[in-house]
Parts: sequence; C-alpha cells; structure tokens
Amino acid sequence: MSRKPTIISIAAISGGGKTTITNELKKRFDNSKALYFDDYEFEESPADICKWVEDGSDYNEWNLEPLVTDIQSVLEDDTIEYIFLDYPFAYLNSGVAEYIDFAIYIDTPLDIAMARRIIRDFSDSSIMDIQRDLSHYLLSGRSAYLEMEKSVKPNSDIILDGTLSKEIIVEQIITELQKKRRNQ
Repeated sequence: MSRKPTIISIAAISGGGKTTITNELKKRFDNSKALYFDDYEFEESPADICKWVEDGSDYNEWNLEPLVTDIQSVLEDDTIEYIFLDYPFAYLNSGVAEYIDFAIYIDTPLDIAMARRIIRDFSDSSIMDIQRDLSHYLLSGRSAYLEMEKSVKPNSDIILDGTLSKEIIVEQIITELQKKRRNQ
C-alpha cells in the first residue's frame, strides 16, 4: 500500500525566505516535488493586494484552482514522499488547506525581508526604481506584510526564526518532520 505524500507549506513575507527554504528542502529530499505560488497566474483573485488587505483580507477570495490541480496531480505519483509548497497562506485558503499536513511560517523581521527584496529584485534597477518601491511600501505595501504576521503566522504549525541561516532552518524543519512521522 502506498503512502500519501506529506504536504508542507512554507510561508513568509516577501523576502522572508520561502523560496530559499523550499529549494533547500527539495535538495535534501530525493522523492519530493516543489510547487511555487509565484509560478501561477490566479485570474480570479484580488488584483490589488493593498486594497484586498484594506477590505479585510478574505483568503478565500483567491481562486487557487491551478495550484490545487497541480497538488492533486502530484498526489497521484506514488514515488513522491514530500510536496513542498512555497505558499504564503498556510491554512487560510480553504481550497488548499485541506491538502496541507504541516504549515511552517518563517518569521523574518520586516527590515531584513525588505533588504533581501531590494537585493533580489532591484540589482539592475535605478535608484529611482528603488525609491518608488520603498515609497509604495511605506504608503500601502507595509500593511500587506503586517497582515501576514497577524493572520498567517498564528495559523501555522511551527514558526521559525527567519534570521537564522538557511541550513539551520532546514535542519529545524527536518527535525519537526521526523517528530511528526514518529507520531503518526
């Protein structure tokens, strides 16, 4: 009898380390698959994140059917042991929540996440582009980051310190997964 893959979601604010940790976990587990939220176009979802936050942040406004379809497809592969979701909502979207076995939140201070984002996203940009992005962050974008801390963080099974090295974070996740497997 084959065993259902364990699905682990990795959440963090933008620049918080979701993709880095997901990639490291994928490297550590041979029989695994990673799905990345940012790889999808969700047509029936809020167009303006800041307005969505202002209106109350209903996570079920996001129609995540393309992601759900891919999760279902990977679940059919009996060679896969783990599915890692680089996914920002933990259990808050009911369409995806039913598949998640373990939700992790990487708690990265806003200043560190912002510095990482600038380094990642603006390496070839002008100072004016960076200033525009920072102005947008201060005017309205920061509220989206705070929303994640308020809603996603407490809806996660484990919260890890995003200031730690990726190696330590991955080891902490592996330890938690081993505990979870022993308790099943």
